[in-house]
Amino acid sequence: MWSRRQEVDYALQRRATLEAARRPARALGPEVCDADPLLVRAAQHHGEDHDPPCPVCGERLVTLNYVFGEQLGQYSGRIRSTRELEEMQDEFGEFKVCVVEVCTDCRWNHMIRAFVLGDGVTRRPPRRQKTVEDIYG
Repeated sequence: MWSRRQEVDYALQRRATLEAARRPARALGPEVCDADPLLVRAAQHHGEDHDPPCPVCGERLVTLNYVFGEQLGQYSGRIRSTRELEEMQDEFGEFKVCVVEVCTDCRWNHMIRAFVLGDGVTRRPPRRQKTVEDIYG
């Protein structure tokens, strides 16, 4: 993706989380395998394969690309494939992409990367289209 900028890699935070989980005498803290059921369901249906295995259970990992931005309008906060991101970078001026890795077996999840895409030209959000909730209440 040619317009990728402001990239933040969360590898150090991920490593610290995994090290804290592996310590035998860890203090009571948040569980590392605590993915929301909706996130796991989204990973099962929309996830793209990720090369390394799950760091907790060794099973298959998938990634999800969430997009956010004012110029996306009602489409902000949705999941997009890598192919769709390549198309979107020419259609929108600026939007943020958050890449989350998820294991559907043990429910491990972690945001691994965040970056900004877009061609830099400010645009108005697309017109709001009616959704099923608008029609049926």
